[in-house]
Amino acid sequence: MSARRSKLPGWIWPVVALLIVFSFLLLAVVFLARSTRSPVPRLSIIPDMDNQPRYEAQDADPLRAGQHAMRPPVEGTLAQGQLAEDAHLNQGLVDGEWATRFPLTVTEELMARGRERFQIYCAPCHGLGGYGDGMVSLRAEELMEGTWVPPLSYHTDDVRARPVGHLFNTITGGIRTMPAYGPQIEVKDRWAIIAYLRALQRSQYATLKDVPEDIRRDLETSTKAELNEIETGGAPENPGEMP
Repeated sequence: MSARRSKLPGWIWPVVALLIVFSFLLLAVVFLARSTRSPVPRLSIIPDMDNQPRYEAQDADPLRAGQHAMRPPVEGTLAQGQLAEDAHLNQGLVDGEWATRFPLTVTEELMARGRERFQIYCAPCHGLGGYGDGMVSLRAEELMEGTWVPPLSYHTDDVRARPVGHLFNTITGGIRTMPAYGPQIEVKDRWAIIAYLRALQRSQYATLKDVPEDIRRDLETSTKAELNEIETGGAPENPGEMP
């Protein structure tokens, strides 16, 4: 009698099999919904978490004075990490005057970073050599619309005489028709650009004394040999390479 009671009816096994298949189908549908894109919004069990009533940027709020939904920060509020207590580093000032020295140690890594940032932000207008002949400037002059102000060359006496703090301020806040790059370029990257700019300026006015001594001797020897060939009527071995 007990054996008969424990025996399951025959229809139960097909039902169990169907339930197992259905569970796998359900998981497949969920996976498909999660992994594919659709222009139709997905179903949400709790829509309040997806569609919260809020104001977007520049929206009007009739309940506030001035009807502006965007609220200005409280006077004197500073974002975390933006205290900027070091005036030399963050403003290019030392005792209220333009800094003449770098607040960072100028390393090979800093120079490489400066060159990279220079080619991104400065070279389009000022050119890779810093003579104000960047592609943007050349294109603007080609259009001849009459509104383009050519960028300055970095190699004029006026620009070369400017302290590094002045150059930092120019990058930060802009000057004349040049826009401010402070919001786009981090503080340390601005100093890196200036370090590379100083090297670029020096390269255009370098003398033999600026060359390391071990290289200078080889350079002097090769230069004298080429000059002797020119004075005696000969031609250098590589006509396209002049001292």
